[in-house]
Amino acid sequence: MLAALTVALAFTAPTPPPSAQPATREMERINWMEFGEWVPSRIETALLPLGTLEAHGVTANGADIVAPLAIARAIAPRVNALIAPVIPYGFTGSMDAYPGAFTVPEDVYRAYVRSVLQGLARNRFRNIVMINGHGGGQTAILAALAQEVGRETSTRILVVNWWSYCSDVTQEVFGEDGGHAGDNETAFVMAVDPTLVHKERYKPEMAAANPTPPGSWTAYPAPTSIGLYKDGQGYPRFDPARAKVYYDKVNDKIARLVETTIRQWDAAGLMR
Repeated sequence: MLAALTVALAFTAPTPPPSAQPATREMERINWMEFGEWVPSRIETALLPLGTLEAHGVTANGADIVAPLAIARAIAPRVNALIAPVIPYGFTGSMDAYPGAFTVPEDVYRAYVRSVLQGLARNRFRNIVMINGHGGGQTAILAALAQEVGRETSTRILVVNWWSYCSDVTQEVFGEDGGHAGDNETAFVMAVDPTLVHKERYKPEMAAANPTPPGSWTAYPAPTSIGLYKDGQGYPRFDPARAKVYYDKVNDKIARLVETTIRQWDAAGLMR
């Protein structure tokens, strides 16, 4: 009699209410059953961090990976997104001669990123946000792929080159322009993990201004690992207080861009 009652209660017990948040926001850590419960009925957006490995002054070769991944982790709950595994190898360019740097040929990189985007679309994400940490030719490749894959799969795709989009934040926080491994990028990495920044190795002569005007001269390999956007501006100052302010303001601005873009897509009835 007791056994029968136990069985009956097991079948009549109420189903627990759905959780307010997934167990994790990171796709590689979620199981297929929970993924299916959340996407696309409750989560429609995927964040895809992309970077590369190249010299960054006195911070990590993977600064272009560390930054977009940190941004994705910071904003995912706010924009209600899952984070796709980062694409760490990129189309590096003139920095690839430095120790520890990697580059992927353009055709191989383009095909691989295209396949990742198609896979996210096939998994029924309506919105894909590429958070890119590396400049140079990689930015043009990603912009083109966003349009190509977006049209082919009827998926809405946003590409954010975080350092460029947040150049006004750099001016606001530091009072001047930044640079590749300059004050802004070094500060962002410092805010994520200060152990990745080695101030004791820094010398001002490690930095030099980028060509002015852009394209007026080129050199391979790049002669310095810190490239300043404007001559005399952007030298790393290693200020942890400003680093934290910069980190928070960057994340807030990018989150607002994602929220606004999705809201505008929805209002226009695009690819619903």
